[in-house]
Amino acid sequence: MDFSRPRCSPWRELVLVASLLACGIFQTSGQLSIIPFIGLEGYRSFLELENIPEDAQEYSWHRGVSDSEGNMIVSYRPPSNSWQSGPMFSGRENVTKEGRLNIKNSMLNDTGNYTVRVDVSSGTHRATSWLEIREEESNPRISTNTTSVIEYMDSVAVFCHTNATTIRWYVTGVQVSSNDLMTISPDGKTLIIHKVNRYDTILQCALENVLGYLQKSKQIFLTVSYGPNNVWLRTDPSNFNGILSAELGSKVEMKCTSTAFPEPKHRWIHNGSLLSVSEANITFPSLTWEQMGRYRCIVENPVAQLTMYGDIQIQRKPGYIPVGDRDFYISGSLVVFLIVMTVLGGVYLCGILVYLMISHFSRRTNRAI
Repeated sequence: MDFSRPRCSPWRELVLVASLLACGIFQTSGQLSIIPFIGLEGYRSFLELENIPEDAQEYSWHRGVSDSEGNMIVSYRPPSNSWQSGPMFSGRENVTKEGRLNIKNSMLNDTGNYTVRVDVSSGTHRATSWLEIREEESNPRISTNTTSVIEYMDSVAVFCHTNATTIRWYVTGVQVSSNDLMTISPDGKTLIIHKVNRYDTILQCALENVLGYLQKSKQIFLTVSYGPNNVWLRTDPSNFNGILSAELGSKVEMKCTSTAFPEPKHRWIHNGSLLSVSEANITFPSLTWEQMGRYRCIVENPVAQLTMYGDIQIQRKPGYIPVGDRDFYISGSLVVFLIVMTVLGGVYLCGILVYLMISHFSRRTNRAI
């Protein structure tokens, strides 16, 4: 695989400087030098030059600490834009126009010293550095103490099995660090989530290899039991503040909804009596007087050990007047009209009675005179 150059982490820079000092080839400022490199088997490696002299006529790369012809790998001549391979050429090496040595599909036996000779019109410059090729570490393994938890009640410990020292943790695809909700051990190999919530469902760890690339473990999926946190009673026709007004003989539907996992159990209570209904919905095709009253939907999650309920009151719609075994409906405006006519009729009758009484007493008074 061919990757662009990764960023260097601080520890890697320290390793490279230590390698230079160990080889006794640390270059002074301004001199031609080679940046040492630590690569992985099977990936591309490269040795890059610093302080390249101007007017370079030839870049010649050699295996070892000498620039003898017998050690030459490959050379490049900028003036003629031509390359020439040497005895140590394996077919995987190439020199760029900037003088950098590229090695494709690096092998463990590519580890060693490399020397570059840069010919300029005024003389020759040489530099030597170290290339180290390592075996790629296997992807980390991951395990956990449990995969079934209850939200906000249980904690979970996750373990990353690897020899790497740089480990990253991911919860539902997001990289995490120690905080009030979770703790990562000092060696980075253990993650403890103190109070698991419903969104902490996917756990994964990863290591960062010497090239700066991430190697991730397989994912662990948690089963988190939660809820119900709320219960909503949706009705048709709609209710207002828990009051459902409906016509007798009309269709009424009540739906009890909640957010919970696993699927919760439902119970219904009507006017204090437990019904035999175990579904979340109740439908009355033709509402009767006996079906009026208060209903309570109880939602229970036996795994999470949580129970919530919601109430609804079904009452007859204003304007119903029962007559024997038959029912009929009088609109609100008609009710108002009948009341007004009744009041006016009563006033009229009272007026007639008063008039008759006054007339009667007047006749008696005239006869006495």
